Amino acid sequence: HRTEQRRLPVVLVGAGLPQLRGQMGNAKSYAERLFDFPEIGPLPSDAARQAIVKPLTQEDVQVNEDALIEILSVTRGYAYFLQAWGSQAWRTANTSPIALEDVQNASRTAIAALDESFFRVRFDRCTPKEKKYLRAMAELGEGPHRSGDVAACMNAKVSSLAPTRSSLIAKGMVWSPNHGDTAFTVPMFDAFMKRIIPGTDWR
Repeated sequence: HRTEQRRLPVVLVGAGLPQLRGQMGNAKSYAERLFDFPEIGPLPSDAARQAIVKPLTQEDVQVNEDALIEILSVTRGYAYFLQAWGSQAWRTANTSPIALEDVQNASRTAIAALDESFFRVRFDRCTPKEKKYLRAMAELGEGPHRSGDVAACMNAKVSSLAPTRSSLIAKGMVWSPNHGDTAFTVPMFDAFMKRIIPGTDWR
């Protein structure tokens, strides 16, 4: 009320998963006129480099070029993963500069840490049928995948899996970049699913 009396501008900033735009449209007519929806994806190469190099430089530590390239490659520029690999490489290396071998050793620790926290928290929220759906997606690769391809991988009909897919979307596990397509909302989740449910017994 006081804001309106004083005619002060109001700015609302929020963040969400990729399906936010569609959900906003369902919740409020003409949402596209009221809000901007900038996408925040992986960091550009130069910014990703700075995310690793700058903190190290401030501590008088260097990183070899091949080691840096390895970090950028495995993290694909995603900010959270850059933090994870940077932290583990820092802890693994005994001397400066940080070498490729240090990063390779750090990768095992970083992946194990992500499996036990970042990935596992999401996995544990899913029902057995949802986990099977995610595993089928992982079997097909990084994605996105057509609903028909996932169903074929599970030897099931698309219609019978529609409720499972909808539930996974509601939980923020997957999203639909295009009609009939399904993609993981978390990078590297396909590899995690193969680690947590190995083999073919899930079929």
